[in-house]
Amino acid sequence: MPRLDQLLVTQGLARSRTRAQRLIRHGRVRLAMGGTPLTKPGEKLPEATGLTVEDDPEERYASRAGLKLEALIEALELSLSGRSVLDVGQSTGGFTDCALHCGARHVIGVEVGHDQLDARLRHDPRVTCLEGLNARAMASDPRLEAAFAALEIEGPELAVMDVSFISQTLILPELAVLLPPESELLSLVKPQFEVGPGGVNARGLVVDQRRFAEVEVRIRQVCAALGFEILHWRQSPLLGGDGNREFLLHAVRR
Repeated sequence: MPRLDQLLVTQGLARSRTRAQRLIRHGRVRLAMGGTPLTKPGEKLPEATGLTVEDDPEERYASRAGLKLEALIEALELSLSGRSVLDVGQSTGGFTDCALHCGARHVIGVEVGHDQLDARLRHDPRVTCLEGLNARAMASDPRLEAAFAALEIEGPELAVMDVSFISQTLILPELAVLLPPESELLSLVKPQFEVGPGGVNARGLVVDQRRFAEVEVRIRQVCAALGFEILHWRQSPLLGGDGNREFLLHAVRR
């Protein structure tokens, strides 16, 4: 007999065993008959066992990052309908998933890593995944130029960005080259990667609250120098996976 977490995946109720285990831990999995809650991922059950899964907001997108972007889009009352989007730091595809959910026509993802994108998105014809592409040099990469040409656009109408282990100030110059005038940028700012090693504790957390204001000032200065006007800056409603406070910005390329 299969394990409960495996059974959830087999029945199409969870995208992966990791997600299945989280649903089980959160008490969202029950027997279809009787509604008995199931709490052990390794519990063995017959393949024909009927299961129900309660709605979990964090399962809405390929990663919980999508919920952060969703919060910003809703706060701005921004429409992505029919727009071409560049996703910098695509990873598993939380931002890509959210952009498509909000009506984006196509998303081109830039990711320095490999084999991270959610399988569902990887096979979606509305998604282009450019792996092994360093965002610090993306403006001159012929693969990105070819992706734009395939969509018959000179550049994306909107860029979204969620990067780790690098300061966004090193990527913004590339976006300044790629984004046409009046195109928009929605970005998740992670202070732990902006303050440098001396700005975080042993757990990688920014504990000095003054550093958050310093990060905002620096990002605003760099954006202004590159022709981006920041119209909105707010704290993300969700903490980062490591517990750090994060921020969301909305800017326009002037």
